[in-house]
Amino acid sequence: MSDKEQLDLLVKRYADLRAEIAKVIVGQTDAVDSLLLTLFSGGHCLLLGVPGLAKTLMVSTLARTLGLSFNRIQFTPDLMPSDITGSEILDQNRQLQFLRGPLFAGIVLADEINRTPPKTQAALLEAMQEHSVTVSGTTYQLPAPFFVLATQNPIEQEGTYPLPEAQLDRFMFNVRLDYPSFDEEVQIVKQTTAHQVPQVQQVLDALQILDMQQAIRRMPVADNVVRHAVSLVAATRPTHDSETNTQKYISYGAGPRASQYLILGAKSHAAIHGKYSPDNEDVDAVALATLRHRIVLSYYAQAENITADDIIKNIINAQN
Repeated sequence: MSDKEQLDLLVKRYADLRAEIAKVIVGQTDAVDSLLLTLFSGGHCLLLGVPGLAKTLMVSTLARTLGLSFNRIQFTPDLMPSDITGSEILDQNRQLQFLRGPLFAGIVLADEINRTPPKTQAALLEAMQEHSVTVSGTTYQLPAPFFVLATQNPIEQEGTYPLPEAQLDRFMFNVRLDYPSFDEEVQIVKQTTAHQVPQVQQVLDALQILDMQQAIRRMPVADNVVRHAVSLVAATRPTHDSETNTQKYISYGAGPRASQYLILGAKSHAAIHGKYSPDNEDVDAVALATLRHRIVLSYYAQAENITADDIIKNIINAQN
């Protein structure tokens, strides 16, 4: 199948995926779109939202529509790295045998990832970047595709361990879930308190996902679109000369990985909308989710209640 045929198929499968997920998840269309964009780009996603917004249900439903194995890891202060990667045990023949941990799944939900110490958080680094796990000097490959979705609760900060910037940078998108509208909440209550449970159908399989990911990576991108993405990222750095007057609000900006993810996200955004090459509008469409967790705000921003989203929107408006 040619790349054009793969991209045409992706448009149809994307619509099918949204329809199947909508059977279970009411609203949250932006969050669902971001999850699918991350999946087609081959990245990982960080979900930020208060309890009760169906983050776990959204991820498990996505796994069922994709036919991928799914494991949920509840991160707690006593969780050890071997609890997620796996460990070696002695079998009946007194031979060392590697017992695979919950990381060995197509989709892994790292629930409340900021509730576990940095030692355990760091165990995800190799898995997310290299798609492998190393135990006792032996490297074990993770399934393909491999997709990590982590959640954080923005309310409770006691007893939590904020993710270091190096780990935040591994996440392609930072997606914020908002409260449902009044009508959506009415539908949620009616749907979740009824006897019948909605059933979803599988839309894609692992091989089809990998083929679509490769087709997206081979999608051509004009030089001016790449320059636009790099310009957006460069404008988030405090050393950058800018007319937006936002540099005093930034302590540290995004690195080159942000530019890479902007282009990958723009390619996926273009693909699901039936385009064969992304433009500047596709880059802008994924800029908030790509950059908001890569900007470290200064004291001035906190004092004046300026958010990372405010800064990114000003940068986008200045670039266009």
